[in-house]
Amino acid sequence: MTQTDAPALPALRAEDFDFALPEALIAQEPARPRDSARLLVVGGEGPEDRIVRELPSLLRPGDLMVVNDTRVIPARLRARRGKARIEIMLNRAEAGGTWHALVRGAKKLRPGDILSIEGAPELAPRVLEKQEGGGVLLDFGPDQALLAAALEKAGEIPLPPYIARPDGPRPEDREDYQPIFARQPGAVAAPTASLHFTPELLAGLEARGVSQVEVTLHVGAGTFLPIRGDNPREHKLHAEWGEVTEEAAAAINAARARGGRIVAIGTTALRLLESAVDDQGVIHPFRGLTDIFLLPGHRFHSADVLLTNFHLPKSSLFMLVSAFSGTARMRDAYAHAVAAGYRFYSYGDASLLFREDSAQ
Repeated sequence: MTQTDAPALPALRAEDFDFALPEALIAQEPARPRDSARLLVVGGEGPEDRIVRELPSLLRPGDLMVVNDTRVIPARLRARRGKARIEIMLNRAEAGGTWHALVRGAKKLRPGDILSIEGAPELAPRVLEKQEGGGVLLDFGPDQALLAAALEKAGEIPLPPYIARPDGPRPEDREDYQPIFARQPGAVAAPTASLHFTPELLAGLEARGVSQVEVTLHVGAGTFLPIRGDNPREHKLHAEWGEVTEEAAAAINAARARGGRIVAIGTTALRLLESAVDDQGVIHPFRGLTDIFLLPGHRFHSADVLLTNFHLPKSSLFMLVSAFSGTARMRDAYAHAVAAGYRFYSYGDASLLFREDSAQ
């Protein structure tokens, strides 16, 4: 859905979203149990330190959580073109067995090249097209069951580069980096806010009267890419495939009509909702690609509350949370998080954000 933003958008610079982050605060392991992670509540008077398992007490009966049910696939492959070694990160499935991929060593490739996949000789993807920024279209053939089986055998869970694994992902990363809601295979990065949920937390939310509905956004490798240039409005996000079914749209609209708040679990769920909502706050069914980039000045129409992890300096996601809760408020919140030793990024702690133009 096309939305109408305010006529005069604020001037933005990437430097305005920079902050100092000690490397020691970048989480290398998840909290155990998952719902024991810290939770910074941002809204009202100021940041409040809580724990994720306290989430039921922070939400209201009648609230509706919107969760992303995408499932992370082992999307990182090692390949060869002749003697040249290449690393492939599958990014997005296209039609007929074609995948858009980000390839390290893409300069070595030419359309028509046949690649050899280490550990899966039955795969022989053909290079169809080279694109800007290391993007490559690869044809794996129409047999998606063969590809899925080969990925399980030869692929690696695509951990973000800031999680140090010199020898590759550990066996436990396959479970640690998979959300409890994972149903639909296709993501190459986890919707990390969902990593905090446990069966016990979900039971507590249900007892509180908080319900949930599932949408799908297959998170792409572009989520790790930095903002290029100093003007964020000139940055383009890689498109990601998403779906809001008729049933999900109806459930969200019904919850809003009853007076419940819409709680987006993760920035991926929020981006998809904002792709499917109209200016009146009505969610419509959606199926297709979205490259929506939510920056300060955007007027949100879909969600009232956002649960999300802590994001990188100068990243599109830190800009998104600044748009949602206010730039000054988020700078203060992140300064508090750093000073208080919160753990950052995918395996780190969480924040519960209230929309700047709504009351807690």
